[in-house]
Amino acid sequence: MRGQKWSTKWRVWTVMAAIVAVAGVLIARLGQLQILNHQEYAAEARLSHVSEDTLSGRRGALLDRNGYPLAGSQDSFDLMVETKAWSDSKNATESAAALSPIAGVPAEQMVASVAGNSIYELPVARGLNYDQAQAVRKLGLRGVRLMASSQRVYPEGNLGAQLLGFVGQDNSGLTGLESDLNDVLGGAKGTLTYERDGLGNQLAVGERQEVAAQAGANVVLTIDRYIQRLAETELDKTIEKTKATGGSVIIVQPKTGEILAMASRPTADVTKPDLSDDSKLALFRNKAVTDTYEPGSVFKLVTMACALDQGLVGAYTPWHDSGVFRADNWTIRNWDYSANGDQSVTQILSKSLNTGAAWLSTLAGSDQFYSYVDRFGFGKATGSGLGGEVAGQVHTPANDPANWRSIDMATNSFGQGLSATPLQVLMSAAAIANDGVMMKPKVIKEIAYPGHVQAVAPEAAGQVIKPETARTLREMMGVVVDGISPTLLDVQGYKVGGKTGTANLTVDGGGYKPDAYISSFLGIAPLDNPVLAVLVKIDEPQGTPWGTVVAAPAFEHIVEGALPYLKIPPTETALVSDQR
Repeated sequence: MRGQKWSTKWRVWTVMAAIVAVAGVLIARLGQLQILNHQEYAAEARLSHVSEDTLSGRRGALLDRNGYPLAGSQDSFDLMVETKAWSDSKNATESAAALSPIAGVPAEQMVASVAGNSIYELPVARGLNYDQAQAVRKLGLRGVRLMASSQRVYPEGNLGAQLLGFVGQDNSGLTGLESDLNDVLGGAKGTLTYERDGLGNQLAVGERQEVAAQAGANVVLTIDRYIQRLAETELDKTIEKTKATGGSVIIVQPKTGEILAMASRPTADVTKPDLSDDSKLALFRNKAVTDTYEPGSVFKLVTMACALDQGLVGAYTPWHDSGVFRADNWTIRNWDYSANGDQSVTQILSKSLNTGAAWLSTLAGSDQFYSYVDRFGFGKATGSGLGGEVAGQVHTPANDPANWRSIDMATNSFGQGLSATPLQVLMSAAAIANDGVMMKPKVIKEIAYPGHVQAVAPEAAGQVIKPETARTLREMMGVVVDGISPTLLDVQGYKVGGKTGTANLTVDGGGYKPDAYISSFLGIAPLDNPVLAVLVKIDEPQGTPWGTVVAAPAFEHIVEGALPYLKIPPTETALVSDQR
């Protein structure tokens, strides 16, 4: 009897212990779910019926100086899918098949982008227009919804592509001014929290909270749409004609430093950017400020400016050219191996004599010569504010005393052995055109914030040479142009000045590429009161490489189109004969 009692008690205690153990497990699990993992499961539960979207304000536009849009935004929709709704392969396949012809995205691509993804919701298509969005709504697919967005558009196509840049899928700038000005253009993001039904649509009577996004500012650039188009057209024609590998054209207003046009080739497509490989990414680089080259004979303007400004020579100071100049046991000869005999200093420039440039640098001495090189902005960034701008390199006794030799200054005097960006080279001529005052190049005219406009004033970088030196140099640049055949350069009705350049193409690691040149023309117009400074730089033209033949005609066509457009009256009477 006692044994039966004990057996009964044991069974009771066993059952009670089991109940307590199970209860303990349940309590522990509830504790885990409700206390330890509360936030995780609460968030998941909330996501099932509450949506929180990040709102982007309308991205500001990039406008040309006259208010024409170069880059803007238009309303669009992103097609969003809940990953759980497409966890069933049949539902995913059927839904994607219905969406594909509307969104223009392959059904297989949609399914693949969602499959196995741990994110609660993700986009399977972007940039849908209103009609596409309405078609999606009519389908009423479970777990599919539309989120208001915007799409970047470029009304002028790829005009100024490398300068403007492009935006990524999150509507943030990735290259060019879109990236440089992203904080200004992008505004401030907001949030929208709302309850939704099983299809992901917002409940009309549900809870809704919104923190409004702030629109970005519109940025008015100094770029002129017409002049930019003119520059790109002439650049393309010249490259095609000479079978060149690329090139750059930059146009600036000397008195303000405002960049009217900036173009490089080869270029990229910002309307449909292809980021599939690094070689295509390189096409988005704005080579006018990111790439350097040896400027060649256009640099003789700087050497001449130094000697004139120091009073060492005048425009007609005599000089004898033996055809040879020696420095550090090295022999320098003229580009055509000529020996010209008695010459004037102006002829050093008009005939582009290497021996004469080396002689002028020796007259000045290394301290003064490199002082003027620095004044003209070589070896340091221009301050344009453009992303990726580099400083170039100048080898001087101060920055490399152990290795610098006299031959370095001699070759530097005619633009070899140093490197510069196309923008640096152009700004040196702009300073000469502006009576010796160097302006900082600028590409932003004003920023129109909501409620106020911030103008960007021109900024001087300093007086690099005396006004009278600049005027003398301009006259000499006019003599240079007078010596060029009218079949290559003849701007009807206007007197212009300039300097040609033909430089060897350097290669990585040092040295030069055989039979490869960079041809350039650096000019100002009109000569007496310059309103334009222009650089035409052509990379590796085939056939005759001389800047006079390759680049000067493009300068002529650009100036002939730009000056009348800017309402600059002719300075010379154009003679017209009527032969009958």
